Amino acid sequence: MKTINKLTLAFFLLTAFLVSAQPPSPGSGNGSNGTGAPASPVDMYLYILAVVAIILIVRFSKKYIPKKI
Repeated sequence: MKTINKLTLAFFLLTAFLVSAQPPSPGSGNGSNGTGAPASPVDMYLYILAVVAIILIVRFSKKYIPKKI
């Protein structure tokens, strides 16, 4: 039963990924200097999010390590 659940989850994940694909943004006429797309708001906090992720990984990995007595 677990195998069918994993296959179903993988199917829906792949389907959602394909459905939510966005068309490429039209060119802004800036030549070959890049896409000219505005930066996403999350770009400002990328380093902060990475540090928080590392802290959470360390915290939960230490929490679930079996303690030897």
